[in-house]
Amino acid sequence: MGADRTADLRSDKSLLTDAQIAIAHDVLDRVASDGIETVRLAFADQHGVLRGKTIVAGALASAFRNGMTMTSTLLLKDTAHRTVFPVWEDDIGFGAGTLTGAGDVLIVPDPSTYRRLPWAPNSAWLLCDVRYRDGSPMPFCVRSLLKKAVDDLAADAMALVCGLEFEFYVFNVENAHLAHADAGMPATPPQTSLIAHGYQYLTEARYDALEPVMEELRVACAEVGLPVRSMEAEFGPSQCEFTFEPADPLKSADDTVLFRSLVKQVCARKGLHATFMCRPKLDGIMASGWHMHQSVVDARDGTNLMIPAAPGTLSKTADGWIAGLLEHAAESCVLTTPTVNGYKRYQPFQLAPDRIQWGRDNKGAMIRGLMEPGDPASRIENRVAEPTANPYLLFASQILCGHDGVRRGLVAPAPVENPYSSDAVSLPSSLIAALERFDASDFYQKALGEDFVRYLSHIKHAEWDRYLMTVSEWEQREYFSLF
Repeated sequence: MGADRTADLRSDKSLLTDAQIAIAHDVLDRVASDGIETVRLAFADQHGVLRGKTIVAGALASAFRNGMTMTSTLLLKDTAHRTVFPVWEDDIGFGAGTLTGAGDVLIVPDPSTYRRLPWAPNSAWLLCDVRYRDGSPMPFCVRSLLKKAVDDLAADAMALVCGLEFEFYVFNVENAHLAHADAGMPATPPQTSLIAHGYQYLTEARYDALEPVMEELRVACAEVGLPVRSMEAEFGPSQCEFTFEPADPLKSADDTVLFRSLVKQVCARKGLHATFMCRPKLDGIMASGWHMHQSVVDARDGTNLMIPAAPGTLSKTADGWIAGLLEHAAESCVLTTPTVNGYKRYQPFQLAPDRIQWGRDNKGAMIRGLMEPGDPASRIENRVAEPTANPYLLFASQILCGHDGVRRGLVAPAPVENPYSSDAVSLPSSLIAALERFDASDFYQKALGEDFVRYLSHIKHAEWDRYLMTVSEWEQREYFSLF
């Protein structure tokens, strides 16, 4: 690349590094050669939901140079898309004029994330970071928070390798509920039916019933470069699982938001409804989990630091990493299990954790240890997360907690053999219980910053308060006739 070619995508705001600018020029060439006409500029919001704008291909160079303005209230919404901060006041809690007045912030496309979208003809996709309008970093960009956690780990010559397993549901849509009265915040959910009966875990027959959907999704994943490893028919009716090849945390998080978006969009175009909701309120449903395999490696040569020296032992790194995850598990649940619904998965005898503990190759424990002498794939599997979790915050929490345990030389407790009858401390039983631990966390105040902790807590408290004010079906059945 000539120096002048580098300079023509640089602005006074210095949004891209020289290395990114070089990649951006290659992306502009690919856009032309691929016949791309529109580009989706997307960023992951506080919930891990993709938002953004679509531009014509000719405007992409300007977006690389100057970023794209975006309404700041998009960062201030709960899961019903309601703005939950008083944006018309002078100060919403982060200093006068910060994120007030529904003014603009910038999203800055990362050229390394370029994908052509096979299900949207002539369209491409770029993931963005969020900054203040003057180009300066902001504490509410979840992608930037993960980058900082990765960099801090690298400063101690360590890196995390992630392997991901996603469980989700795909249903036929019987009634999309698109009448005017069905609009709202949130809208009326669709009425659905099954694609396949469940309760025949990993049988060929159940997979074959789901195979047309699995194949559509597999092909779409391959075409956008998502490293699918396996597809499985899970236990629940119409429940699927996709697993992915190991990768670094930022790539894994980027791939996660693209995968969830891909699944929902590809299915919707086929008249299907895909959901990553942990436990949908439908007959016979099994809760969906998100299992995160983790290996800590030497950042200099890739040596796996979790390989034990002898059977039944832990390496020093694995010991500290597991202990750190356990110590901070309760205060981390807002990041690993961010919805009201997700806590209804923490039940015994359901292949889901309900207590803060670890075991060797035990799928009832929160952390499953898979480490043997000489095994280069030695790792742990944290089974605590729900599939809706914001991947940037989930992965950051794992790095921050595990790294803290290693730095402090913490020692993991003995592994459990009977996870549903142990005396280990229970995971929080509700979102409000998790919020109370998160709000009181000195650890996250320091690790993520006071502004971010107050910001995320405010949003989740608003969501919880709205949940409490809704009269449930249980209350109607319990009291309407009795009293």
